Amino acid sequence: MSNATQLIHNIPVDPLTGAVSVPIYQTSTFVQEAPGVNKGYDYTRSGNPTRAALEQLVAQLENGAVGLAFASGLAAIDAVIKLLHSGDEIIAVDDIYGGAFRLFDKVYQQYGIKVNYVDCSDLEQVFNAITPQTKLIWLETPTNPTLKIADIKAIAQLAKVHRCLLCVDNTFASPALQQPLSLGADIVVHSATKYLGGHSDVIAGVVVAREPEIGERLKFFQNACGAVLSPFDSWLTIRGIETLFLRVKQHCAAALAVAQFLETHPAVDKVFYPGLASHPHHDIARKQSKGFGGIVSFTLKDDTEQAAVSFVTHTQLFKLAESLGGIKSLVAHPANMTHKSIPAEKRRAAGVSDSLVRLSVGLEETEDLINDLEATFRHIEKNRKEKQQVINA
Repeated sequence: MSNATQLIHNIPVDPLTGAVSVPIYQTSTFVQEAPGVNKGYDYTRSGNPTRAALEQLVAQLENGAVGLAFASGLAAIDAVIKLLHSGDEIIAVDDIYGGAFRLFDKVYQQYGIKVNYVDCSDLEQVFNAITPQTKLIWLETPTNPTLKIADIKAIAQLAKVHRCLLCVDNTFASPALQQPLSLGADIVVHSATKYLGGHSDVIAGVVVAREPEIGERLKFFQNACGAVLSPFDSWLTIRGIETLFLRVKQHCAAALAVAQFLETHPAVDKVFYPGLASHPHHDIARKQSKGFGGIVSFTLKDDTEQAAVSFVTHTQLFKLAESLGGIKSLVAHPANMTHKSIPAEKRRAAGVSDSLVRLSVGLEETEDLINDLEATFRHIEKNRKEKQQVINA
């Protein structure tokens, strides 16, 4: 049975009514038969039937033992870092998502958790960064926003030898394309706001643990710290997941066409998309993923913040907004948006240049999206020539 078919039939039918759609149990508490005796639920922070359905669904999608749903992707990341103690070290991808960097750098480092940022697409750099204090390797693959690819299986073997956990942020690929736990990772996290939800209408995060023991520790933190996903938002996320495989297939096809267009455009310097044969990690991506995702990044030959801002403020179909993975195409300037919390010198060293533009390719007709990009390039070039004429005059 295909994963897409299995997903649809893993969504439970309500045993009480036969409802095909998972009911929204919009309740804060549950009546108990006697003190401590209940029907499986006592308080929605600790557990809720709608959230439980989502958690079981994402665990099945990722081939894990325990799934947990949180109020945001960062809340999910926060729960994973709570597995560590003062004095522990993390190895993390160097072009890490800005929100994760802020959490690591401004919150957890003050509690004595050190983070070493390396290019995890280079296995030797990962190996050299491991110390006796390393307790967690943190991967994004593809990374945000330069779309580097790390070899999950090889790094999982390194982590096992050195007795540290491997957590993979699988947001960009989604379980429709990549299942890190099956490649040896211990934990997977998602900003479910993105491809899992898929409609830009929910903020959510999920964690999936491969082993029950780690899952139970994470579940304790979920309940003790309280950043749980509400019943309604759990239902929204389930509804989004129902069409995950269909949506991701179209995202991938359109993103590849957009990347191929950008690769030939004279105003573009570099294109970052794992589906291109020119991508340095194309072979690894092809080996561990069923597709290459819906995110495309590129830099301009005019490598300035001004050029990038001009571009992202003149597209029509690509809407200038944070986030990604929804049905509408979005454009972002990471240096001023998603990665603004990272110091400029560190951001540039990781490959996030001033002119880098990130596209989240949506579900519009591919030809329309390419026409929008072409029209934007023409508009910018026209303005450049007009300004040059004024200067020359």
